[in-house]
Amino acid sequence: MRILKIVVNLSLGCVLVWFLATHEQKIRTAAAGRDSIQYWAAGKLLVHRQNPYSVQDVQTLESSQGYPEKRPLMLRTPPWSVWMTLPVGLLSSYWAWVTWEAILLASLVISMRISWRMYGDGPSPPNAFLLAGYLFAPVAACLVAGQIGMVMLLGIALFLLFEDQRPFLAGAALLMPMAKPHIFTLAWLMLTMWIVSRKKWMLLGGMAAAFLLANSIAVTFDPAIFQHYREMLHQQAIQNEFIPALSGMIRALFFRRFFWVQFVPMGLGLLWSVSYYLRRRQRWSWRIHGPALLIVSLLTTPYSWMTDEVVLLPAILQSVLWVNRAKLKVRSQLVILLFVLLDLLLLLILRAQIRPATGIYFWSSLVWSSWYWYARSFSQDCAETPSKARPLSPSQ
Repeated sequence: MRILKIVVNLSLGCVLVWFLATHEQKIRTAAAGRDSIQYWAAGKLLVHRQNPYSVQDVQTLESSQGYPEKRPLMLRTPPWSVWMTLPVGLLSSYWAWVTWEAILLASLVISMRISWRMYGDGPSPPNAFLLAGYLFAPVAACLVAGQIGMVMLLGIALFLLFEDQRPFLAGAALLMPMAKPHIFTLAWLMLTMWIVSRKKWMLLGGMAAAFLLANSIAVTFDPAIFQHYREMLHQQAIQNEFIPALSGMIRALFFRRFFWVQFVPMGLGLLWSVSYYLRRRQRWSWRIHGPALLIVSLLTTPYSWMTDEVVLLPAILQSVLWVNRAKLKVRSQLVILLFVLLDLLLLLILRAQIRPATGIYFWSSLVWSSWYWYARSFSQDCAETPSKARPLSPSQ
């Protein structure tokens, strides 16, 4: 039976490679317009010891691969994240896209297995768990665009898994979500309070070691990379762009001239987060209480796209299991159906290829936060005593 499974997997792998090779031109044309091309361009420049944040060089590379827009897609993640682009920078743009998508898919599968290991209570996850994970609209958005969100998700999942028993590895895993530190602002602040109050120096050491190593790699390939990053941010003038997060939409509709308004929701979120942490500090568990911080961080962040919301998957899966274990009344079933339909609506909008810059997805974070707080009512006080993570079984 095991030999048969190996043969089947190898056969499927060969078919996949054949398909990718024979449909290269068609897929290459489609992939040229995806966000993932920015990682290839930055990696290619970095491999050749050039500036990965050079607008002109990135535009030249992207245009040569058929990117249709006049303004290039720039890598905006900070220098300590560029190590992730190095593997794809060694490949052609087509095989870089294939490799990047494989990395994203692997990150998704591993993160879902970790989530089941942390929150599940049986040998294999129920159908509701699997459907919620694979049909979560930000998952599809992230895969279609080829955005980095799935890698950040993996870092969050590994941190939640290792935090209790392997703090050094947990701290090192946080390097991945540091690629977009602004969307985790509230979580970073609460993490700092927790590290200091609990004296979690081993976890802090893991963070510091990974951070220093990542920066060393970046400086090795481009000694002036931090200066280049500052210049790119100045040229791109992100404060003048419309980014359809909830806070950005509020500013665009009612306070267009006032940039600071975009940070008001985050300030309110900070007040809530401090209160939330202080009321639970004696029994605090990142695995149990951390997902709520992620929900509020994404809801109130000044800048984010729907692809970034994929990092909420552990919170969504945790809440799905709460609901799955409960005896639901008809009213509760109708409410759950409403959330399912809203998720399907987002998937249909994605299918219609409506660009995120239109602002049509701005309400997605409201859906996830509303769902989480509704499902929380089924959680029996959020299972305040965390259970030990179970070993992964082959069926998972």
